Amino acid sequence: MAFSDLPLPNGPDPGFPYLGESERFAFPDPLKAAHHSVVAWGGNLSPGMLLSGYEQGLFPWYTENEPVIWHSPDPRFVIFPEKLHVSASMKKVLKRGEFSITFNRDFPGVIAACSAIQRPGQTGSWITSDMIAAYTELHRLGWAHSAEAYVEGELTGGCYGVRMGNVFFGESMFSRAPNASKAAFLTFARLLFDEGVRFIDSQAYTSHMESLGAREIRRRDFIALLKDAREPPPRVSIPAKSSCRGGYTV
Repeated sequence: MAFSDLPLPNGPDPGFPYLGESERFAFPDPLKAAHHSVVAWGGNLSPGMLLSGYEQGLFPWYTENEPVIWHSPDPRFVIFPEKLHVSASMKKVLKRGEFSITFNRDFPGVIAACSAIQRPGQTGSWITSDMIAAYTELHRLGWAHSAEAYVEGELTGGCYGVRMGNVFFGESMFSRAPNASKAAFLTFARLLFDEGVRFIDSQAYTSHMESLGAREIRRRDFIALLKDAREPPPRVSIPAKSSCRGGYTV
């Protein structure tokens, strides 16, 4: 289902209204979607649109040659606090303090690196310049967050996503050194769970996230959990530009 029967431009639609962070848009019900993932297409990446999507169980995922496509996969891939998995080798990495882990220190650097990283089987990136601009604005507004892993002052890995209430919607991660993205993510995940986050949304299956404890649940179960867990407070105490050596106790 599209917002319009007219041909849609590639990327965000310049004719679609800009929604501020306090404004919302009612998407089609993902539980009634005919496709297993795609719920709608069109619109833009303004703060209110992105937040509307996350609140209703959708997220944007498209290429530069497509309009904005809103997905809600079935099944959904999530990590619950009790399922977060830290391997014996990663425990040693974190204990040795191989990485300096920071939060919200370099969101632009993290999302740019996630866009640029080469991934097996992929040509180009779904993290377009429009996506970078949109999520950087969400970060400026306090909704999007990043975790970074440094070695001797060099950014070697990280991840970013969006937090609403007690849900964290993971978007992407990158690594320029072995275990760097894992160190950033696991440290960040423990912080989020300690603050009351009930689950981390990993969107769709990947073997990498499965190794960290993610598992599949039905979309209808995800939507039900989401309605409960995203209740206020929407703003959180994730420290701005804070750091720790090695990682949280995991």
